Parts: sequence; structure tokens; C-alpha cells
Amino acid sequence: MKLLFDLFPVLLFFIAYKLFGIYVATTVAIAASAAQVLWVRLRHRRTERMHLATLALLAIFGGMTLALRDPTFVMWKPSLVNWLFGVVFLLTQFLGDKPLVQRMMGHAIDVPDTAWRRLNLAWVAFFIVSGLVNLYVVYIGSGFYEAREALIAATGQSDLDLNQCAQQFSGTLLALCEQARASESSWVDFKLFGMMGMTLAFVLVQTLYLARHLRVEGVEPSAPDNAAGAAIPGLGVTKAAGQADGGSR
Repeated sequence: MKLLFDLFPVLLFFIAYKLFGIYVATTVAIAASAAQVLWVRLRHRRTERMHLATLALLAIFGGMTLALRDPTFVMWKPSLVNWLFGVVFLLTQFLGDKPLVQRMMGHAIDVPDTAWRRLNLAWVAFFIVSGLVNLYVVYIGSGFYEAREALIAATGQSDLDLNQCAQQFSGTLLALCEQARASESSWVDFKLFGMMGMTLAFVLVQTLYLARHLRVEGVEPSAPDNAAGAAIPGLGVTKAAGQADGGSR
């Protein structure tokens, strides 16, 4: 239920996009994220910092998309959210007595401090890579940026609603508009399914990593292979990971 709640704005964005297009979807996502923050505040008498940060970035970049009629701004938001989480995790690696991942999970799982620090750095790397992958999909993988620029060059218009291709264009321009719409839709699909899949895969590897280092009845686990210990992170920070895929993520 917690994961679904964290993904609430992303799910509504996806549904609204399929029905009404990017601009309505962006408006819905901003409203859903605000409602999410308000609900936690009223229900638990506190504010989730990650929810609040996601709302702030969504309001800024989503607002720019709506004001300038350019979807590129809201497409940057998942990358910025991921990088923000990465910075927070990295700072806790050096500030305080415990890294953030240990503060979030240490009460439930007992592993050595060195394992927590490696896992925390693995989350930093994951967030950085997730942000870069999102931009790759925007500019290269989906073909959205190139298709939209081609349509703008052909029409001389930058204020384009790709959900209204048939109502605005015909012939070659209609084909260009539909191509841009299809590439935009590919990014929306990636935002939900691709980023969620990346997160679940990482969480699975994290589970294996923590199981390897788990202390049983006070007995220290055997020392891991240096290369394996440094390279394999694994389960549990679903709270931060879920928010990174849905604010949007």
C-alpha cells in the first residue's frame, strides 16, 4: 500500500496522459502530488520531506511546461528528483553517525556498518544512473526531442498539443505530429514501467546483498569478497525508491 501511495501522482499522470495529453496530465500530477502531501500532513501530523521536494520540483518544472507549452521541462523532473535523492544519500555518507539507508532500515535488519555504507553508496549510484537514463530516453531513446523539433521546424509553431494532431494537421504534417506523439508516449510509458522496473530490479539485488551480510544471533557474517561487496547492493529503501519513480520518478 505504501508503494502504491507513493506512486499515486505517477499513476494519475499516466492515466491522464493516455486520455487527455501531456498538459492535462501535468496539471493532474501537480494536483495529485499536492493532495499527497496534504493527506500525510492531516493524517499523520507531519510532512514527508521527499514528497515535499517532489512536489516543489513538479510545481516548478510542470509549471514551466504549462506556461511555455513545452513538455521537455516536465520530462526533466524525474532526473532532478533522482539526483536530489542521490545528493541526500551521499551527504549522509559523511554527515552523522549513520548513512540514510541504515537510518531507514537499521531497526529491522542487522548487518555490519561497512555493508550499510556500501549499500548507501549503491543507492547514490542508482539515483544518478536513473536520472541519466531518463534523459537518454527523452533525447535519444524515444526520439521525442528530434521528432518534436522536426514538427516545430515544419510548422513554425512551438505551442503544440500533440494530443490534437488530427484536428490541427493533415498530410505530411499529420505524420510528423503522430510521430512526435508516439515518441512522447514512449517516454510516458518508460516513466511508469521502465523506472519502476529498474527500481524493483535494484531492490531485488539489494535483498541478496543484505541476506549475504545478515548477522544471525549475534554472529558476524563471513567477510565478503571485496569486489562483490563493493559492486552488489540490494532490498529495502522502498520508501525513497518509490518516490523517486513516481513524482515523477
